[in-house]
Parts: sequence; C-alpha cells; structure tokens
Amino acid sequence: MDGVEIPKTKLDAVTQTKMNWGSIFWVSLMHVGAIFAVNYASPQNLVALIIMYFLTGCIGITMTYHRMISHRTFVTPKWFERICATCGALAMQGGPIKWTAIHRQHHSAPDTDMDPHSSRQGFLHCHFLWTTKWRDQFDNPVRLRRFARDVATDPYYRLLDTVPGQVVPQFMLAALLYWIGGIGMVLWGVCLRMVLVYHATWCVNSATHFFGYRNYAINDLSRNTWWVALITFGEGWHNNHHALQGVAEAGHKWWEIDPTMMVIRCLKSLGLVTRLKSIKDLESHSPNNNLKLSA
Repeated sequence: MDGVEIPKTKLDAVTQTKMNWGSIFWVSLMHVGAIFAVNYASPQNLVALIIMYFLTGCIGITMTYHRMISHRTFVTPKWFERICATCGALAMQGGPIKWTAIHRQHHSAPDTDMDPHSSRQGFLHCHFLWTTKWRDQFDNPVRLRRFARDVATDPYYRLLDTVPGQVVPQFMLAALLYWIGGIGMVLWGVCLRMVLVYHATWCVNSATHFFGYRNYAINDLSRNTWWVALITFGEGWHNNHHALQGVAEAGHKWWEIDPTMMVIRCLKSLGLVTRLKSIKDLESHSPNNNLKLSA
C-alpha cells in the first residue's frame, strides 16, 4: 500500500487460539438491547439512530479508520482526525491501531490463511465468527503493531485501543442520550445502531467476497456488491478498492455511488482535507497502468 510500511516476512504460524469472551459478551449484549429497542420506536429515537449510524459508520469507520488511517489516502488536521477517530471508537470494532492492523493483514494476503477473515473459511467465519476468537497469529498486540507502526505512534490512538478507551466514550454517549430522550434513545442510539453498524461492516468482509461483479481481474475473491455499498456509505465497491487501495474513491464508475467520497470532497472544499489521493491523479500519472476498468 502506498505510504504504508508492511512487514516483508510472513507472520509465524498460529500458536494460540482461544474464545474471545469479552467480544462475545459485548456483541451479545448489544443484540439483546437491539431487540428491546423495538418497544421504544419513535421519531426521536429514529433520528438518534440515523445520526449515530452516520457518525460511527460513515465518519468513524469508513472515512477515518479505513480510508484515512488504514490507507492514508488523505490527510486532515490532527485535531480533526482524532475527533473522527473517536467516532470510530464509538462503533466498538476495536481501536484505530487494531482495526488498521487487522485490515492491513487482510489486504496483505486476501482470501488466504494469512487473512484474519478469509472467505475461504466460509461465509459465517468471515462475517462474524472470526470476531469470537483471539488468535495469536492475528491478535497479538506486538504483531498488530508490526502492521500499524505509524498509527501506534499516536498516544491518543493507543488510549483508544484500550478497554477504557473503548468503553468510557460509549457510556458517555449513553448518558447524553439518556439525558435527551431516556432509555429508549439509549437503546436506539447505542444498541440498535451498533448492531446495524456491526453487520454492515461485516458484510464488507463476507458478502463482497461472495456476491456481485468484478471491474478488475485481480488475484482475490473481492466483488462489487451494490446493496453493501448502500448500507456502508460506499464500501461495497470492494473489488474496486482491492484493485486500487491507494486511492480514496471506492466507486469507480459513474453509477457506483460513494457517499463517503462525497463527504471527503466536501471536507476538502472546507480546507479540512489535503493530500487527497484520487483515481484521477493515478490515471494521469500512470496512463499505462495494467489495472484497467472494464466497460
């Protein structure tokens, strides 16, 4: 990946695998809360859900954790980057160091035994079962930092990678939502929202390696899946991303709508995004690139 240091040697063989009971408990608790949220349906709670889904799913995970921190496709002022990364932490998918390291491991050897959520191990594994296990091959903190040395230099990101750094902001959000709209808004803005963002993100790992079409003939199983793009603010154009992971755009054809890229361009117009790596820049500098977009 452009601008990202990835270890040249393969990771060691698996030395330890155990159930990740903390993750299992938390995700199960959120699913229970999401079920109870049905009893508190209201326009106000729906608005809270939509706002938090956008802030955590689009701004936090897709724009910040993925396109900015993991792939370094653009730069923002550090203060703004940290605010957006906090939105990512509120998605409870791990801190920016772990999230980046897992994602870079995925890109280093997609759909192989060296992929943390390889589709070769089945749909359920790459959708969520991989999150229920702690595997030394992928989850050892020392090894994670080998794939995210640049992110681990930031002390705030090291904080967000801790349990308190994940849980405290979530409880602060829950307290705010309770003050605004009671327990119902907490269930919609925290539990139901988190479950929806979980499954949306997991669909990028699973569905886009099983269903859809390919713009690029590359050596993995990535696909472009329109409905995943719809629920993930553009991440469903996964074959495009695997082919050209060093650019900010995920949608490469005019009809492949990429809401996250729209947000990035808006921030660029406000002066909050610089050094944007675009597919247009790539084409102008490498007209003979052998990755050609199919008609």
